[in-house]
Amino acid sequence: MRIIKKVLLVLLTLLVLFGIGSLFFINSLKPDYEGIKELNMLSAQVNVHYDTYGIPHIFAETEEDAFRSLGYVHAQDRLWQMELLRRVGKGGLSEVFGKDLVTTDQFFLSLGIDEHTNKTVAALDKNSEMVILSEAYLDGINAFITDGPTPIEFYLTGIDKTPFSLEDIYNAVGYMAFSFAMAHKTDPLLTDIRNQLGEEYSNDLITNSNKDFVWIKNYNKKIADSIPSTITASVTEALEKLPIPQFVGSNSWVLAPDKTKNGKVILANDPHIGFAQPSVWYEAHLSTPTYEKYGYHMAGIPFPLLGHDRNLAYGLTMFENDDIDFYYEETNPEDSTQYKTESGWNSYEYVSKTIKVKDESDVVFEYKNTRHGPVLNNIANQINGERPVAMSWVYTKIENEVMDALYGISHAKNIDEFSKALPKIHAPGLNVMYGDAKGNVAWWATAKLYQMPDSVSTKFILDGTSGKQEPLRFLDFSENPQAINPPWNYVYSANNQPDSIAGMLYPGYYLPENRAKRIVTLLDEKDDWDKEAVSKMILDVTSSVNPEIVTEFGKFVDVSSFSEEQLIQLDALKNWKGNYPLESVSATIYHRCLYYALKNTFEDELGEEKFKQFLGTHILKRHIANGTRNKEGIWWDNINTKDRIETRGDIALKSFAEAWQSLENDFGPDPSKWTWDRVHTIEHGHPIGQVAALRKYFNVGPFPIHGTREVINNMAFPYDSTGFYKVSSGPSTRRIIDFSDIENSISILPTGQSGNPFSKHYKDQAEMFVKGEFRKMMMNKEEISKTSTSLLIFRPSQK
Repeated sequence: MRIIKKVLLVLLTLLVLFGIGSLFFINSLKPDYEGIKELNMLSAQVNVHYDTYGIPHIFAETEEDAFRSLGYVHAQDRLWQMELLRRVGKGGLSEVFGKDLVTTDQFFLSLGIDEHTNKTVAALDKNSEMVILSEAYLDGINAFITDGPTPIEFYLTGIDKTPFSLEDIYNAVGYMAFSFAMAHKTDPLLTDIRNQLGEEYSNDLITNSNKDFVWIKNYNKKIADSIPSTITASVTEALEKLPIPQFVGSNSWVLAPDKTKNGKVILANDPHIGFAQPSVWYEAHLSTPTYEKYGYHMAGIPFPLLGHDRNLAYGLTMFENDDIDFYYEETNPEDSTQYKTESGWNSYEYVSKTIKVKDESDVVFEYKNTRHGPVLNNIANQINGERPVAMSWVYTKIENEVMDALYGISHAKNIDEFSKALPKIHAPGLNVMYGDAKGNVAWWATAKLYQMPDSVSTKFILDGTSGKQEPLRFLDFSENPQAINPPWNYVYSANNQPDSIAGMLYPGYYLPENRAKRIVTLLDEKDDWDKEAVSKMILDVTSSVNPEIVTEFGKFVDVSSFSEEQLIQLDALKNWKGNYPLESVSATIYHRCLYYALKNTFEDELGEEKFKQFLGTHILKRHIANGTRNKEGIWWDNINTKDRIETRGDIALKSFAEAWQSLENDFGPDPSKWTWDRVHTIEHGHPIGQVAALRKYFNVGPFPIHGTREVINNMAFPYDSTGFYKVSSGPSTRRIIDFSDIENSISILPTGQSGNPFSKHYKDQAEMFVKGEFRKMMMNKEEISKTSTSLLIFRPSQK
């Protein structure tokens, strides 16, 4: 018995020691928000005050010292995120996550981001202010890598910390330029539809502009093959495996003084990005005698993409322009190393790449380039066949000055300096929103746009052999869509179609008018906006389009066979205002019915796999409202029923019945239990959280959440057969900048400021975000000093 007691005592002691050791280890991995640290190359002491939510307010004597300190504090909260973002463009994800990411690495390597980065960095002026400040930021990151604790994710994945360089900054920019990727999801699929089903089917979809929709108005006083569907499937698979979020949309509006109660500009912005943990933006306030900015930074990029100071504010949405085209190439039948052009045979360029794979041998793969770009065949296993398809992407074809643009807009003192930096953004296409203390409001669509021959639609795969479907010219920036101080006293963007300023349409993958229509309606009806009213508007969950769809479908539903309960719910649906509170039953019934309506309309022609692909396109989103109004659409008929031709009414009736049955199966026969909070939820997933045992430690959520697809509070989700709507993207921040009270402007992040799971700021904003709450973006130095929760001091290194 004594021996057993001794053994148990020893085991208990070891367990206690292990627990204590674990606590010490975990505590050692937390970010340091206070204390004194030495930092190489500082010219003077830098004070970093952290506020209640862990946002650093950096006070320095020089810009270099401020950006060097920013690099350190950014890295200690987000080094893991930085590591992933820099790896995407250079094909380094398989080294972290194993062989499942090889296809994704192959795809991104074939885009040529890394090669374009190397050329760009080699040509940089190392004495330019942009490069000097970027290097200072990198010094701070690398100082943390050398002296700071290793984030837990590096231990769990077994990778080493390595220094960051300018190449890593540009690779991160390259991923941002590609991230919405709608051309890959759309063009090959539309080509497949046209080739296999016929032009009548493709013409029945809204593939180009539609004058019936709400367009953004300009104002300036001055001015048949099997390969396509496999491309879509391959790209979809590659992007789905990405462990970081993609840019997808956004809202923004800027109110001129005549539209506001206090006679000062108000800017609102909520960029829509895929939800993940950590969230995309890192907030930081930098203040020096020559520079001040409260900014939102992407991991590994020194200059803020969103920002404000006391003089001006700016925000972004995705332009959604078409900057990727696909081309059919023709290989010389007598020499497989050549492809056809209008002037003869050119030689393929052969590119070989090596991918490091965790716990596996390196993977070596080869692909071909043409004058258009990489040939996608055989880059991924699904893409094969005789006919080569090449991809042309503006980002890798034009000199890369995006970082110069970000430096320029973040350092601009007025609207003229700000606008001069914008032509340097060639990709991605962005709607840049602007407002300032002097009362100016503006919107510019920034991208390197190009003109195609009149008869050419870039929504389909083009002929790469004739030279007749090549770009005619690049547009001057003055021909880009824009509005500067328009007489209607506001500018806005919601990823919808812009009007022409150059007498031509701008091809793109624009989202439907739903959000734009609601924004314009609300802004037009009121001229006394203030911060509180704007904060309510940015949380608006009402769709003016969805009730119209219900009304249109309801005209053709034969209710003679409906039960009393079905009639009650159908009546409630007809009176539904298109709003999405958590207790709504009509919202649940509407989306369940809509999914079955889409399935019953399209799946018979497309098949199960292509239908899933189609659900992920903006073309489908634009088609929903317009297609519902189309009484004679060719898609209504079910091609599998030979004895009859289905109508819009048949689809509506069948879809309602199937939706009702599925809801009963999921929640029982009582419709009062079919509330929106039971189907619409949000969870912020961390890559490590994909391991079930670690999910609760790394993921944030899930939470029931109000909102839906294509309302202002755009809590978007993919449609699928489950009938449960797991939110995949939405507001990555909500910012409201009020120049009548600039120091009390407000914002929120979806989870928290820190990406470190052991930080108290890992998820301290998550429930506030779900509830629609805000917090102050502090800029007053005296207030910051008095309310600061901790002070971190950087001093010049004595080494």
